[in-house]
Formats: sequence, structure tokens, C-alpha cells
Amino acid sequence: MAELWIPDPAERDDLGAFVARAARLDRDAIVRLRDGDGRVHAWVDTPFDALVTRSVRGAVRPGDTTVSSADLLAAVAVVGTAVSDPGRAQDALWRCTLPPEQGWYAVDQVPAGVLADLTDQGAAVARHNPGPNGSPPAALLDQKVITVSGAGLEVGVPLRCLFALSGMGFVGTLGTSETVRVSATDSWLRLDARYGAVLRRRHALLPLLV
Repeated sequence: MAELWIPDPAERDDLGAFVARAARLDRDAIVRLRDGDGRVHAWVDTPFDALVTRSVRGAVRPGDTTVSSADLLAAVAVVGTAVSDPGRAQDALWRCTLPPEQGWYAVDQVPAGVLADLTDQGAAVARHNPGPNGSPPAALLDQKVITVSGAGLEVGVPLRCLFALSGMGFVGTLGTSETVRVSATDSWLRLDARYGAVLRRRHALLPLLV
């Protein structure tokens, strides 16, 4: 049986809010929990094809396990004890490669209000140009809505990352002082906001030729 240890009630509330947001975007969302450096790192693959993550102080055993968002939410928000069972392991359902821990470069800081305006504009366009299933078309989601540069890198941020940032509620009260940090490796993009981070590959993987 897996065991999740988060002694601080405020940290449990933070993780619960993260999981609840993920479940709101996708009721069948799964959450990958990884242990490291005295923290539990929670990962979710959103419907926008972008990863989101948040870390809280604590530990999880086994040190890398995937559980359903419903089970995890019940453990941290309903049971609400320092030690809980996060749910039955569903490791086989996790299909995404996680980004590297090293090799990141700080590219720029972008005002949260600027990203919020771009998100609103993108949402308005999506409402008037729905895809076949009513969701925004991939061509729109893949559009680079802002480009930043620094540390010798020029990084375009696609609309899908801003939708994930907004959908997860990662940006707090908008104001002139709040910013979102943009970091990158050669192959990954990362947006760090107050309540979590959004990550996505900067370039599509090439298909394997057999």
C-alpha cells in the first residue's frame, strides 16, 4: 500500500487545490507523485497536452507512483490526516516523459497581466473557431502568442501553455508586481507562476523510422 505523508495542513490544502483543478479539467486525470529532497512533486498531463506540476513538503512511498485524481483528492481533502493512502497505483496509465531536472536556463520574467490578456484573447478566438469536438483546434493551441529571449535562447510560448496556466489557477491576483518566470532547456519550456508550473516540449519528437 502506498503512503503519503504531508504533515502541514496548509500544504495538504495546496495539493488538494492542485488536484481539484486538474480533475476539473479532466475528471479522469491521473497524478504522478514523486519523492525528492523532502518534497512531494505532483505531476499531471492536462487536456492541453502540457504538463503541470506543484510541490509540497512531505514524502511518498513508493517514491514514484501514479494514482487517480479522485483517490488522491479524497486522501488529502476528505481524510485530511498527515499520513494517508493516496490510492491504488495506476503506473501503467502514465504515458508522458518527464522533463529533465538539470540544464534549465532562466530566459525572462513576463508580467502575469500580459499573459492573462493573451489567454483571454485566445479564448475569444477559440469560442468563435471551435474544433470538431467543440474544443480549440490544435492549430490555434500551437500558435506562439508571445516570444521571449534571454540566456542565448529565443523561446516561443504556445497558447496551450497559457490555457493550462489559467485552467490550473496558477496565477494569483493579477497586479503589476506578479510575474511568470520563463525557463527553458534545448528541448523544454517551463512557466513558473505563484501556485505551480506548466511544462511542454519546445519541439515535437521525430517519429521513429523502422
